Amino acid sequence: AKVVSISDSDGCLVFEDGMTDDDLNQFIEAKQIKRARLSILSNTSTGKYIPNASPWTLPDLQIDFAFPSATQNEIDQDGATMLMKKGTMGVFEGANLPVTLEGQQVLREHSSVVYIPGKAANAGGVGVSGLEMSQNASRTYWKREKVEIMLKEMMAEIYQQMKEGAGEDGTLEQGCNRAGFLKVAHALKELGWVY
Repeated sequence: AKVVSISDSDGCLVFEDGMTDDDLNQFIEAKQIKRARLSILSNTSTGKYIPNASPWTLPDLQIDFAFPSATQNEIDQDGATMLMKKGTMGVFEGANLPVTLEGQQVLREHSSVVYIPGKAANAGGVGVSGLEMSQNASRTYWKREKVEIMLKEMMAEIYQQMKEGAGEDGTLEQGCNRAGFLKVAHALKELGWVY
């Protein structure tokens, strides 16, 4: 697998031969340290900067798996339709609602596409925050490797819940919604709010 594009709200970088390690380091420095726009990488990275565009709006960019991870409403109906025409095999939300309702409907109409909503695909951040609170409460410190193992276990459990919730003929998205509903319903019952 290779990263073919990254974007921000001003435009995107397209890497014809895939993003290099140096490109990744430049991206991290630009976003995490300098708090800059991707456009500053247009002359230093191997990517071609395209202003006012996103990976989902570029008709010639082949995307096997999409990971919209920045803002709400990144992929609308037109973007989702374009991804489907290009044969995209999966969309995994890494932000809160990056696919519009209309875009979600397009994805649902293509049963061969794996679509994982943010409440599942983006759950790792919430899980690690819980681990951090546990460490703070118990005044302990866990090494990074231990946290990564616990995170992998959490995400594997979430996937298993989605599969079980989907049943024999449901999608992972449906399984995610069912598992989330059941978790809330069980909590309400345990609290005595529902009998």
